[in-house]
Amino acid sequence: MTTTAPRDEQLWARCDDCASLLYRKRLRRNLDVCPECGSHARLDAPDRVAQLVDPDSFTPLPDRAVRVDPIGFVDALPYPHRLGAARAGSGLDEAVLCGTARVGGHPVALAVMDFRFLGGSLGCAVGELITRTAERALADATPLVIVTASGGARMQEGALSLMQMATVSQAVAGLREAGLLTVSVVTDPTYGGVAASFATNTDVVLAESGARLGFAGPRVIRQVTGATLPEGFQTAEFLLRHGQVDLVVPRHALRGRLTALLAAAEASRRVPVPRQEPAPRPAVTAGAPGPARDAWETVRTARHPGRPTTLDYLETAFDGFVELHGDRLGADCPAIVGGVARLDGRPVMVIGHQKGHSTAELVARNFGMASPAGHRKALRLMRLAARLHLPVVTLVDTPGADPGVDAEQQGQAAAIAENILALSVLPTPVVAVVTGEGGSGGALALAVADRVLMLEHAVYSVISPEGCAAILWSDSSAAPQAARALRLTATDLCRLGVVDEVVPEPRPAAHNDPAGAAELLGRAVAANLAPLLAVPPATLVRRRRQRFRRFGAARSAGVNPPVEAVDRTRTEVAG
Repeated sequence: MTTTAPRDEQLWARCDDCASLLYRKRLRRNLDVCPECGSHARLDAPDRVAQLVDPDSFTPLPDRAVRVDPIGFVDALPYPHRLGAARAGSGLDEAVLCGTARVGGHPVALAVMDFRFLGGSLGCAVGELITRTAERALADATPLVIVTASGGARMQEGALSLMQMATVSQAVAGLREAGLLTVSVVTDPTYGGVAASFATNTDVVLAESGARLGFAGPRVIRQVTGATLPEGFQTAEFLLRHGQVDLVVPRHALRGRLTALLAAAEASRRVPVPRQEPAPRPAVTAGAPGPARDAWETVRTARHPGRPTTLDYLETAFDGFVELHGDRLGADCPAIVGGVARLDGRPVMVIGHQKGHSTAELVARNFGMASPAGHRKALRLMRLAARLHLPVVTLVDTPGADPGVDAEQQGQAAAIAENILALSVLPTPVVAVVTGEGGSGGALALAVADRVLMLEHAVYSVISPEGCAAILWSDSSAAPQAARALRLTATDLCRLGVVDEVVPEPRPAAHNDPAGAAELLGRAVAANLAPLLAVPPATLVRRRRQRFRRFGAARSAGVNPPVEAVDRTRTEVAG
């Protein structure tokens, strides 16, 4: 917003984006977001703190910024003169305001950068202050929230400013090792060394609507490459589509999103965790068990377009879902959704395949067939759950992994393999539910779990009946016969030991009563998760490995496979 007088004296401001003339008090009530076009004006650090934290809860760190001039830099002015002018103009000692606070009642250590101070540049003093804030978070065992606004590393401090990228990142790594949540809130603009370090290497990256984030700025990119940049390049919305941020949040919703994340992190760290039976849920009548269905009929039911999807279950069986996006490598696969939610008041990480109901939804979600980016997103969320001590719930509903050329070029097989390996050693409880189709390796990528459940009319198979018929019968019309031969129903797989429990569905099937199906699924997951919460991580991993070891040929021959080697394996999650 463009203004011409000190803020406390001016009555009007003009929006830089739409040129609307705005009454200043109205603009302030709207958190400095233009009510006409939604443009988010830059905030200084004190205003940002006031908007994010609980009233009167912010306490500045006692550490004062050390005044440094490590290389005696002089351009048009000596560096100390520029520092003095920045201090006078901003009222701050440095380009970051650090302290402790509460957000939605949850304690945090908070560092908020201020673009007014030499473009929010990262120098030795800024790096030291943010590092000390991270160290305070570690000492207090609280999450760290960093609000970024920066043009990058501070040129006037030479290579020493570059080193701050590593210094702060090292402090963030320490919090990760301690299982403490780290969140960056990217605001406009965030570039250079800040973007390439602590703005993007935290557990969760939120971006304020309209914020720009990148390593090199658009002007530099055009000068160096001569390229024409895509529409919206480096904006928060562009970055969300390309898997670089978890969420894009309008300013008025930032505090609420932070509160939800902090609540999940705080609840997961309560020690000891009280053993509680799941809260009673309203009675749902599933009806008496019906007659055994033909396998092909079950396949058709599992594929019914009205069958509840993962997002449907997250809306009804779970509470407070906060979706997290992106693989951090360039894409956000729509066939995989995941994020933090609550089940009977307990925070969990939920990850699942997403199909859709209409043709347009199915196409947009690639029919629930995950790309390598989808599997990498799931992997990132699994590892985040492990660091935060959150149980993982997976909802499986896919014909299989994306079989396309692009998926193969991007390493589909390796992405699935990495997920299976990570789940094998994940030191937190995992409950998987096959809710519709469980197709091949694409299903197993989310289903290496301590407990595997199946809805009554779901299917789970090494290949689709059509694919099996085409290969072994040389006739895809033999799919019904193949379905019966594959033993892919919940009853069959319970008998084989692949599945631990069959979750009943309302009669005649889940798509006839989605709310009732959600109640039954929620009950089953809660009941299966509760006993796992008190099991030590090493024991969880050992038992999970023993579970899958028993599917070897020795089991069929009646020989118990050795497990001594399994007991000696490491249980840490790499990465």
